[in-house]
Amino acid sequence: MQVQKLGIEGAFAFTPPVYRDDRGLFTSPYQEAPFSGARGRTLFPVRDISHNLSARGVLRGIHYTTTPPGRAKYVYCPYGRVRDYLVDLRVGSPTFGRHETAELGGDTCQALYIPVGVGHAFLSLEDDSMVVYVMSEGYTAANELAVSPLDPALALPIPDGYDLAQSERDTAAPTLAEARERGLLPEYDTCLKVEAALWQ
Repeated sequence: MQVQKLGIEGAFAFTPPVYRDDRGLFTSPYQEAPFSGARGRTLFPVRDISHNLSARGVLRGIHYTTTPPGRAKYVYCPYGRVRDYLVDLRVGSPTFGRHETAELGGDTCQALYIPVGVGHAFLSLEDDSMVVYVMSEGYTAANELAVSPLDPALALPIPDGYDLAQSERDTAAPTLAEARERGLLPEYDTCLKVEAALWQ
């Protein structure tokens, strides 16, 4: 498995080997040894596994969880293709406001580790693109927040040629600056403490 440390503190990309033959393919998007080698510990205790299916042009996010409780995530796209975005929303982080972009899909089965307090978004590049989320906490609607992926200050590289479709919540989401002014963003030190406690 190839391991890549991303430009957001604590975030990693993992690209497993994909074995293909005339029947299809087989791969393992999570493997404990390479993950532990990169992160210094195994994946968090899993509390929730979810997936969604998106039509071409669907833009989801930037989503994050109030911290505490916070949620770390391990995400991959087993079918279809998405442009994935990570945004550091942790106030006080050395990489605050920075974004990372990756293309995830069933051809590479690359997975991303998303630390507590880092926002996640993606644009579906094909119909029926599926994104799987392995998460450290269960879903509580009141704890789920969003920042606009179209915030000019973030300047996410969203490709042209797509009729973007967003949820009402994502369309109405504040900019990064507005979320910070309203005290909606997590503190970096708090995120680190919450993430460290996941294994206790």
